[in-house]
Amino acid sequence: MNWVVDTCLIIDVLDNDPSFGADSAQLIDKYAKEGLSICPISYIELAPAFLGDRRRQDEFLSAIGITHDKMLDRHFIEAAYSAWNQQVILKRSKKAPRRPIADILIGAFALRGKGILTRNPSDFTRVFPKLKVITP
Repeated sequence: MNWVVDTCLIIDVLDNDPSFGADSAQLIDKYAKEGLSICPISYIELAPAFLGDRRRQDEFLSAIGITHDKMLDRHFIEAAYSAWNQQVILKRSKKAPRRPIADILIGAFALRGKGILTRNPSDFTRVFPKLKVITP
């Protein structure tokens, strides 16, 4: 089981973001020995950052120790289905802000691993209260 790395951390490192780059890189380095992967949704989200060049993207991910070959399975679908339903209920009752479905899919994917590395814990904790979330 791997830790799932949220898209934002990868973009922080790639862009050498002055506010988040160093902390995001340190977090990724700290957990690399335990195994890191990204959700297929994150892989797709990263396409514009690499100008659609999958070879460059694959090389970058490999260089920072992140795999991207994990497939979606029935457990993922069930978790995402339930979480999205819960998110919509919360949003309609004005108990939660609007969230993109990508965050729900990434959080559901992270449930099958050790947890998620992110700098946006609130994107995941409300809908996935049992998900282990690590921040920089």
